[in-house]
Amino acid sequence: MFNKNIYIPLIFVFVLAFCRIHLAYAAELEDEDLPISFKIEMLPWDKVDKIIPNKTKFTIIDMETGKKFDVQRRAGSKHADVQPLTTEDTRIMKEIYNGKWSWKRRAAIVLINDQLIAASMHGMPHGAGALQNGFPGHFCVHFSGSTTHSSKNPDFPHELMILKAAGKMDEYLNSISPEELVEVFTEAVNQGDKTLVDLTMTHFYKRESFEKLIGEINYLDVGSLSAIHPEETSGLMMVEVPAKAVFYTKEKGKVKKTISFIIRKDGLVDRWQIDSQSLYGELK
Repeated sequence: MFNKNIYIPLIFVFVLAFCRIHLAYAAELEDEDLPISFKIEMLPWDKVDKIIPNKTKFTIIDMETGKKFDVQRRAGSKHADVQPLTTEDTRIMKEIYNGKWSWKRRAAIVLINDQLIAASMHGMPHGAGALQNGFPGHFCVHFSGSTTHSSKNPDFPHELMILKAAGKMDEYLNSISPEELVEVFTEAVNQGDKTLVDLTMTHFYKRESFEKLIGEINYLDVGSLSAIHPEETSGLMMVEVPAKAVFYTKEKGKVKKTISFIIRKDGLVDRWQIDSQSLYGELK
């Protein structure tokens, strides 16, 4: 028998170091000499439901910051309804959300016993809460294939964050169409995920100005999308995806305008990326 009190801190060293270095990917670290696997698994909800039944305590690690806090599953049938264990766990969770509770989804890793499982969480207290933790309710943690209480289909923003936590975002982005890429970009903006925004774009044009512009958008809706057939010039593939966009900023309020997303890739084996220079001009 091994002493988990020795090895559990070690797993945090590996995972937290990884989160700081590779924010958009998940580690697959394994050592046959250690009793704990460091592989992050993307498990379907029906399996996770059995791994973390109600009243199970486990740890959540935020992918972007590497901060961790302990929780207990209290309810939920289509996903896990959980609560921070203590007031200190609540404090850490709120710190992850920059001091303000939010519905924004974040890529997370669930640590339970010797398993690391890709997940997505939001940060908004709602509904009932029974623990003495200073958290007014519970929040939701999603896994691959889980759904909200009111939907039969997985929540797309949660699914993106689960892919990110599992280290499968590159694989996913390599497989999608220009229209789907715009949808990913839209959700990345709405969730405030700068890492995911970066992955959808060509190298940022006027990077600081572009990031400031994107950061000022509180919500983006691009409506229905239809791509204009790709053109090839000197090996470069380009597609135009026009969209009737609605977005909100603190400075301008509600803005309605037609935006043309220019999607490009350098060759047949490369993935589509949004041209940041043209988009900067469209949104400015």
